[in-house]
Amino acid sequence: MTSRAGRREVAVVAFAQTEHVRAADNLSEVEMLMPVLREVLDSTGLAAGQIDFTCSGSCDYLAGRAFSFTMALDGVGAWPPISESHVEMDGAWALHEAWVKILTGEAETALVYSYGESSAGDLPEVLTRQLDPYYLGPLWPDSVSLAALQARALLDAGETDERELAGIAARSRKAAEDNPHAQLSGSPGVDTLLESDYLARPLRPHDVPPVTDGAAAVVLAAGDTARRLTRRPAWISGMDHRIEAHSPGVRDLTDSPSTRLAAERAGLFDAGSPPPEVAELHAPFTAQEVVLRKALRLDRSTAVNPSGGPLAANPVMAAGLVRIGEAAARVSRGEARRAVAHATSGPCLQQNLVAVLESDGAGAEGERP
Repeated sequence: MTSRAGRREVAVVAFAQTEHVRAADNLSEVEMLMPVLREVLDSTGLAAGQIDFTCSGSCDYLAGRAFSFTMALDGVGAWPPISESHVEMDGAWALHEAWVKILTGEAETALVYSYGESSAGDLPEVLTRQLDPYYLGPLWPDSVSLAALQARALLDAGETDERELAGIAARSRKAAEDNPHAQLSGSPGVDTLLESDYLARPLRPHDVPPVTDGAAAVVLAAGDTARRLTRRPAWISGMDHRIEAHSPGVRDLTDSPSTRLAAERAGLFDAGSPPPEVAELHAPFTAQEVVLRKALRLDRSTAVNPSGGPLAANPVMAAGLVRIGEAAARVSRGEARRAVAHATSGPCLQQNLVAVLESDGAGAEGERP
């Protein structure tokens, strides 16, 4: 089955995630994953042996040991042998690999999962391992300090102010009150938030994501298989990812051309296409939402992070996959006909992935967004 663009149709047919917590000290990675994998497979009626391709995303730096993802395979069941792959990235990139696998006809269904126990170490320090190891890494600038530099650049350019950033935090965490999986929910008013002390100027605690342990899983399927597995598939009409220069010092931190290019290639700006009703943005810091809104050309007609986003729960290596899952869930529930999901990795929005999801246009419901 192919889409009108002549490309094979691929949809998200199931999504599950943990109840995200500050620290899952009493659970191993496998124990954290098992309920999520069981839930996402049960919702489709598929057994693990009926999945054509499995792809995971995680980070050995979080686990503190090499090839930690092989242990997580115990939660999937690798015997009899399965077709399996792993990316040392957020699970959104694992989903991209699985999407390509289905597009090429090498699979009909795929299971994608990712997880992160961010509480195992000092996360801002751990994330310095993403930096250039020769020039920037030895200076040990942690992730919060680098995000503060980006926020300062935006303030100096007049593109935002601290009140707007506090408003983003308050809106996101109030939205999370309707999300049973969120780690944080509810927020005092903007004036109260602005009374808190700085962590790294101009960032205050509300501008920074919580340290989160959690996992997520998604099932993808092609064409008629997707329509058989769920009443309302969330079709991936386009997806692309791009990367900026490695060093933050040679970039304009107030803009994200890689996000804009990925969105263009994913079809977000196609002529005649309506704006997305929902955008799930992987903006761990409040100032990054300002950058992403501009890059994705989002106006007030688009609801941004109605799930609460990463300011309400930020499981490193799973937060991007959660954004795709949350956007797909809105489409599947009929709350949006068109949605965009974004994932990022690296300092100051270095690597960016954009996926566009749409409701069924050729299935039984006969709708086209």
